[in-house]
Amino acid sequence: MIRYALRCDRDHDFESWFQSSSAYDSQVRRKLVTCPICGSAKVEKAIMAPRIVGKKGRGRATPPPEPVATATTPDAAPSGPTSLLMAQERELRAKLKELRDHIVKNADNVGERFANEARAMHYGDKEHRPIYGEASPDEAKSLIDEGIEVSPLPVLPEDRN
Repeated sequence: MIRYALRCDRDHDFESWFQSSSAYDSQVRRKLVTCPICGSAKVEKAIMAPRIVGKKGRGRATPPPEPVATATTPDAAPSGPTSLLMAQERELRAKLKELRDHIVKNADNVGERFANEARAMHYGDKEHRPIYGEASPDEAKSLIDEGIEVSPLPVLPEDRN
């Protein structure tokens, strides 16, 4: 996965994740990448600072949390940086839950058959339909290498209870 800082033609900055740089290029060509603020499909990569890990961070098991870009309304008046981050985190979690709930409601759960079902649809052996299910990291990588677009369903902290 790769994260790009993006900017629309109306100078709105936002970030998005892609399976690869070619996946980004393909989605931009098909006008699937749009600004979450204004909806513009005229999007380009913005300048990003590289993430450099020093000697102390090389052995770290998990990277530090990444900043999250979300749009906020002018009437939101947080009392400080911490409450703003908390509000943004709540908003992001709500949107991720809404996305996941939409997928679960509108797609077929094929369970462990996900990789096989996705391949069959991709190669024309089965009719295309929205599906979700389980795949190991190796299976997901193999699907991506074959040009089959897949995305993980978001897992939220409340799911781990």
